[in-house]
Amino acid sequence: DLVRDGMRKALEQAADLIITSGGVSVGDFDLVKQVLAAEGEMHFWSLNMKPGRPLAFGVIDGVPLLGLPGNPVAAMISTELFGRPALLKMQGIVEWERPKVQARLTQPVERKDGRRHYLRVSLRETDMGKEASLTGDQGSGILRSLVQADGLAVIPEDVAHLPAGAQVDVL
Repeated sequence: DLVRDGMRKALEQAADLIITSGGVSVGDFDLVKQVLAAEGEMHFWSLNMKPGRPLAFGVIDGVPLLGLPGNPVAAMISTELFGRPALLKMQGIVEWERPKVQARLTQPVERKDGRRHYLRVSLRETDMGKEASLTGDQGSGILRSLVQADGLAVIPEDVAHLPAGAQVDVL
C-alpha cells in the first residue's frame, strides 16, 4: 500500500542510523515493526521496562534501526536510555553514561507488573542527602511528569514495593 511503500523508500535513503517514533507496537498500523520484520532483521522487540516496552531494534540494508515507542514520554525515556548512547558510541565516544546518584524516595512506590520502571523524579539536596520526589502521575502520556523531572529513579523489575525513605539509583 502507499504508506508502506513510502516508508520503505524513506528507509532505503537512510545513512548511518534510522530512528523512528511510533509504529512498533502490536496494532494494524504499526508499520515500522512490520517493514523491519519483512525487509530486514529484527534483533529485538519489546523490553521489560516501563515506560517504553514497545521498542524495536534491527537492521535494514546494513543500517541499524531503532524504533521508539509512539507515546511521547516513553519515546523520550527510550531515546535517553538507548538512542543517545547509540549515537554517542557511533561517534567513538566511550564516556556516554549519565551520572547516577543515590536518593531517598519521599513517597512509597507500588508496582505489580515485574518490569523495570524509570520514574520521573525531582531531586532535592537536604541535610540527610538527596531526596527524590515523584513529579506527579507517572503515566507514559503525561508530559508534565517529564518536564518537571531532573532525574529518572530506576526501580528494578524484582521490586514490587519501596517505602518512603528507601534508597534508589537515580539517573
